[in-house]
Amino acid sequence: MTTAIFTPDGNAFVPGPLAQGPWGQTISGNYVGGLLGHVLERDAGEPDFQPTRLTVDLFRPAPLAPVSVETAVIRAGRRLKLVDALMRQNDTAVARGTALFLRRGDQPSDEIWTSPVTLPPPPAIPNPIPRGLSTLVWTYGKDDHVPGPGEGLANWQHSGPKHVWVHDFRPLIAGEELTPFTRAAMAGDMVSSLTHFGPSGLQWINADYTLTLARLPKGPYLGLTALSHYSDAGVATGSATIVDEHGPIGSGVANAVSNPGFSPPRM
Repeated sequence: MTTAIFTPDGNAFVPGPLAQGPWGQTISGNYVGGLLGHVLERDAGEPDFQPTRLTVDLFRPAPLAPVSVETAVIRAGRRLKLVDALMRQNDTAVARGTALFLRRGDQPSDEIWTSPVTLPPPPAIPNPIPRGLSTLVWTYGKDDHVPGPGEGLANWQHSGPKHVWVHDFRPLIAGEELTPFTRAAMAGDMVSSLTHFGPSGLQWINADYTLTLARLPKGPYLGLTALSHYSDAGVATGSATIVDEHGPIGSGVANAVSNPGFSPPRM
């Protein structure tokens, strides 16, 4: 159950079969974002700096073929660092990531109002983990029950509140452990399906997503709860709060265009 999503090959990353997403013979958006986050953290991360924003632009579908990622520091100062990452296949750009790192410091004592967030408690990790799953995903929505990790997204097929808990148990890169930031980078892609899912299923495909973090997640779980969906003339934007087992840690936003008729498989 420890098969990795990508295998390094020199400066390239070779996707394995588990990298395939639900949109066809292409790399899943969460793994595109996870790989961009991994390289940004590897090349620009520092112990005193918090990776506080990751924006992933999904230019075009990335076939199941090797990818390379190049980074460039756009601005480096005493309190912030802004870094770009470009993902290519051969000479074609397929995705871009931009990360903002802020220096950690003293925490002000003021209490500031924020919207309350309620999620179902984190579910138990099954033992053994069901075969065939690349990620454990528990979706909550229209049915009042504790879902199993392989039920897919049908629980979101309604017009009410939607939540999800995620546990990535496979390494993204062969030979390397998942870092908290890489876990969050992968989970950020779920903002789109979570916030744009409706009674007829998922009729939107996201062009990007942005993850913001006040702190890094602790523990194996990441949870998301849908906050908003606004759409008009085939263009949508959705937002979600992101939590770990200890409480809210940040937010996510995803912009999407209409793509009717998509039916995601069971995960």
